Amino acid sequence: MSLTLSDVKRIAHLAQLEMADDQAAIALTELNGIFALAEQMQAVDTSGVAPLSHPLAAYMEAQQQAIALRLRPDEAIEPNRRDDYLALAPMTQDGLYLVPQVIE
Repeated sequence: MSLTLSDVKRIAHLAQLEMADDQAAIALTELNGIFALAEQMQAVDTSGVAPLSHPLAAYMEAQQQAIALRLRPDEAIEPNRRDDYLALAPMTQDGLYLVPQVIE
């Protein structure tokens, strides 16, 4: 897929961008380069290649090392202030905010 200069100008108009002719020509070259790269990537045969769970997974597997994931403990560090917030509401019930019905 390749774009023409009129395509670039139309896209710029739809995006509400003001683009001079020389800028449109530069954008045309860059966009066509991106599309060419995407076409090259689509041409690569990836059948039989398993997706990686981590960018270094293949390297670490070759080195026979496990990937150490940096996960933080799942701990609540903020105090529970639910009652404080509910106290500011005009109407509450069973820990929920009561609001006027707007949809029938």
